Amino acid sequence: MKLGIAIEETWDFLHEIYADLTDHHQVSLFKRRVFNPPFFKERTNRYLLDRDMRAFMQANEVIFFEWASELLLVASHLPKSCGIVTRLHRYELYEWADRINWAAVDKVILVSRAKQQEFTAKFPLQAHKVVLIPEAVSLERFQPKPKQFNGDIGILCHLTPRKRVYELLLTFYELTQTSDDWHLHIGGDRHPLFGDYFEAMQSLIRRLNLQNKVTFYDFIREPQDWYHKIDIFISNSYSEGLQVSPMEAMAAGCYCLSHRWEGADELLPADNLYYTDTELKEKLLNYAALSETERQQQLACLRAMVDDRFNVDKTKIQVRQVIEGVAAAS
Repeated sequence: MKLGIAIEETWDFLHEIYADLTDHHQVSLFKRRVFNPPFFKERTNRYLLDRDMRAFMQANEVIFFEWASELLLVASHLPKSCGIVTRLHRYELYEWADRINWAAVDKVILVSRAKQQEFTAKFPLQAHKVVLIPEAVSLERFQPKPKQFNGDIGILCHLTPRKRVYELLLTFYELTQTSDDWHLHIGGDRHPLFGDYFEAMQSLIRRLNLQNKVTFYDFIREPQDWYHKIDIFISNSYSEGLQVSPMEAMAAGCYCLSHRWEGADELLPADNLYYTDTELKEKLLNYAALSETERQQQLACLRAMVDDRFNVDKTKIQVRQVIEGVAAAS
């Protein structure tokens, strides 16, 4: 099968899926051309995008859009000449979904039941096209490494208000009043639109005198090694698709706690979820109070859960089967 892949956002969730697809099919990548003429730049580049996407659709039996964003928007409004499969992670539902011609899309892969319910509520006529396949990680890449418990808490994310890192700092400050042994590790790049957010966190750390208790790591290129610094990983967001970093952390041998964002119950057991900062602090202290044997049992259960539900070696096959099903039906 001639299969086109269209992606312009991050490849973080596609690597293993892409490798599997190239093992089984003739795969090509869409490349956007951009020119800078002295006049009519926007109109020229839109014309080229439409023309190149039309040619790309005609050259392939199916196109897989890893993000349901601008490239899908363009393709969905062109004459349909191939099958179209897309994966919708989260942000596209709020920034692009209302402009896409969903009638032209054959299958929509959603990563959680929560996002499935949200999508079908907005687009009930498309409900029959939805396939639920959760985000997933490589258990070969993310392996546990023995570590003595030292009270190392970690969060890895883009540093934006949605991730609620500022609020986590406040909870962490309260935690340090119970013991001097805790340390907070914050990994993730600063978002260019939220420079004030990073500066606010730095100011808060100075005012709370946490300079020796909080470490920033900026962009983490090899997170599988970074997780080995961490005892307890925190997801403190107010909205996610099905966040991958907690899966990676659990596979790498971290305990994990998460705020109850919509769909978090699909990621973690109820005992690992919290609403309030008070609940989070209580769960951190309870885990620290466990014996080493009890902690190892908890870690083994979490890694087994990732293997069962979020193993990319399983989900990459599911994604490929959806694409092949569209090709067979075309």
